[in-house]
Amino acid sequence: MASFRSCGHACSPDCGQSCLPQSPKGPGRYPQGGTGGRWGSPRSWGSPRPSAAEGGGEAESGGGTPQTPGRATPPAQPQHRHSQLHPGAWWLWSLALGTAATRTTNPLLLTLLITVSAYVVATRRPHTPWSRSYGAFLKLALAVILIRLTFAVILGSPIPGTHTLIHLPEVPLPHWAQGIRLGGKVTAEALTFALYDALRLATLLICVGAANALANPSRLLKSLPGALYELGVAVVVALTFAPHLIADVQRLRAARRLRGRHDKGIRGLLQVGLPVLEGALERSVALAAAMDARGYGRTAQVPPAVRRTTAALTLGGLLGVCAGTYGLLTAEGGTYGLPVLLAGVAAALAGLWLGGRRTLRTRYRPDPWDIRAWLVTASGVAVAALLTLAASRDPAALHPGVVPLVAPTLPLWPAAAVLIGLLPAFITPAPEPKRTDTRKEPTT
Repeated sequence: MASFRSCGHACSPDCGQSCLPQSPKGPGRYPQGGTGGRWGSPRSWGSPRPSAAEGGGEAESGGGTPQTPGRATPPAQPQHRHSQLHPGAWWLWSLALGTAATRTTNPLLLTLLITVSAYVVATRRPHTPWSRSYGAFLKLALAVILIRLTFAVILGSPIPGTHTLIHLPEVPLPHWAQGIRLGGKVTAEALTFALYDALRLATLLICVGAANALANPSRLLKSLPGALYELGVAVVVALTFAPHLIADVQRLRAARRLRGRHDKGIRGLLQVGLPVLEGALERSVALAAAMDARGYGRTAQVPPAVRRTTAALTLGGLLGVCAGTYGLLTAEGGTYGLPVLLAGVAAALAGLWLGGRRTLRTRYRPDPWDIRAWLVTASGVAVAALLTLAASRDPAALHPGVVPLVAPTLPLWPAAAVLIGLLPAFITPAPEPKRTDTRKEPTT
């Protein structure tokens, strides 16, 4: 039975002292070899190794790794997790900017929203692989604009216009396809309307891309309610399946090229596909075993009345959200849309809270929701609220007309409201710089 060296307090893996597990053979001796045996090295317990001046040097610990002559060991840098912003705040901020983008078709305001999100991403994006997804969302937004303009040229637009740009040959269609045309007259008004509509959707995609680039997905998964934890794990596993599959294909194709074998064509695809499928199955079995060992899917016993109440609140809340959203998007539902939406959200949140009682979960070092998270969320909500108010007060400024074709103007106070979204770039901590290897090679 292993014991811990006495340190004068309750020893735990988070202990900051040099408390090492001792085997029956004596301190610093591990029957299974290595520096930490089955307990692992002290560096893997989540706290940095104390320095020699603090009484935790290698000579005193008896379980440290000996220093290599001529090789400098970089000092341990503690991870300041509490200095990072809560990932849910980034998502709420980004979704609020996307909501603001849906309230206007003014290209100047939409461009300003894109600029605000891009500036925040450029200044606060961490140096991690998942933060590089912002460029992919930019390309997707550009593709959306090009596809929308292409459809407007080929399929036409219901917007009438007098400024004809080109006249394409029109393909006659049968009578059952009335209302649809291929080719014909292409007007400036139709292209402008298509550009405004596509730019709004592109801005929404870019705002979602900003959330993906700023928020850590693993930390966001830890912050999900207990009722959504299993669904969140499934989504994360599904999203990581494609990168692993692509990496396996690239590795196997490179191995076949090194052996002088063909890696292209149907034959190469068949010979590469079987090892990829085998690796995917092995990875799935290993993942299932790891999840089962960690108690994934276990539930607690709750009374039947609580289960029925949870189902009723969740289902009623989702129906209320759908009905309220429909009311906000239609002119007839302007009076009941917002109250029904708020009631549906409240019922859904109550259902999720009750449903979380069936899921047994513990959080190790949960991310705190501090004042900075509130300020970041409030800045995005303020942008969405002010642009919604501007759309109701001055709809002509936020929705420039295309018939007749007029140049859009930049409304001053809605533009100033959009600039509130820059607040996260100044109140959130800067990302950690890229870590470089400062070790020196031994000199002779």
